Amino acid sequence: METRTEHFECAIVGGGLAGLCLAIQLADKDISVVVFEKGKYPFHKVCGEYISMESWPFLESLGLSPGKLALPKIDSLGISSDRGFMLNHHLGMGGFGISRYSLDHQLFEIASRKGVRVVQECRVTDVQRNAGDAFQIRTSRGDFTSKIVCGSYGKYAPQFIHLDESNAPDADSQNYIGVKYHIKTDFPANRIELHNFNDGYCGISKVDRDWYCLCYLTTARNLIENGKDVKQMEEAVLFQNPFLKHYFKNSDFVNAQPLVISNVQFSKKQTDSNGIFLLGDAAGSITPLCGNGMSMGMRASKLLAGQLILLFNAKQTHESALQNYQRVWNAEFGTRIKAGYHLQKLFGKSRTTDFALKFLDQSPWLTSKLVSLTHGEIF
Repeated sequence: METRTEHFECAIVGGGLAGLCLAIQLADKDISVVVFEKGKYPFHKVCGEYISMESWPFLESLGLSPGKLALPKIDSLGISSDRGFMLNHHLGMGGFGISRYSLDHQLFEIASRKGVRVVQECRVTDVQRNAGDAFQIRTSRGDFTSKIVCGSYGKYAPQFIHLDESNAPDADSQNYIGVKYHIKTDFPANRIELHNFNDGYCGISKVDRDWYCLCYLTTARNLIENGKDVKQMEEAVLFQNPFLKHYFKNSDFVNAQPLVISNVQFSKKQTDSNGIFLLGDAAGSITPLCGNGMSMGMRASKLLAGQLILLFNAKQTHESALQNYQRVWNAEFGTRIKAGYHLQKLFGKSRTTDFALKFLDQSPWLTSKLVSLTHGEIF
């Protein structure tokens, strides 16, 4: 029996935040979209789960009403050193908290209602562009064809994605791990804190369900030096920061075991690969201190949607769309990413971090400026 190949105008590899937001915007313009997601909704992801207020109107435009979800509004920032100093600062724009478990599931339901075909528990094994300029897509759930393919697959590039040599991970570049827990604890609902420790930092802030997200990033070396035992590493390294030790010792953990991702690198940045548009972490894993990775992923989906709508309306070619998307992506995110890399150099090192925080404590105007670099304009 012959298997029927389904055809769509746009195929999106990865049903995370950026991919779902892109799918919804295209569906609103009557563009047929299929999304391939390796997981099954709802599910958790390693993520800081703080979104700046710049994204609130955008989510409303997609059909999600954050105001009806009783989400915590966050307007207070604390940053600590492992020597026990805490910098406190008011967040001008501020943000809100929501778990990826809840947010992605809500967006999945909106996309499905709007006619997006979401294929769950599906792995894309190959994507090839044929002579007729359509893409052939092979998956664990069958074969598909599509006029356009977008990659929103996250931090790990599949085999069919070819990175430029200058963007490919260097064998000597630093590897990181990300670890996330949900906890219940005594902590202000309007506050986000960033706690530094040797070669890493940990964020804590409230999300939905009366949960708090506790998520940290550190080097793979820290884990290896502690026998690849996460709990042992936390006690030996993270507990050197008295604030972190307090939260780990005085919180109820929703799940005993954390979510962990490994082999995270922050080197690659490109917006396409062999004609495939890339967005979210697929376009480049950004350092947490670039600020608002979730907002940046959503904003990238809006930038790309604008270019694709012009393409589908025959107002620009595929090649023009690739070039224009790269241009607007660089214009939007270039400064934020550079600021994040510079900020990262100040944190995760005991003496440097402590000195920087004490200096910033005496220079609130400079602190406000640095915070503003990690938050974009409302879109």
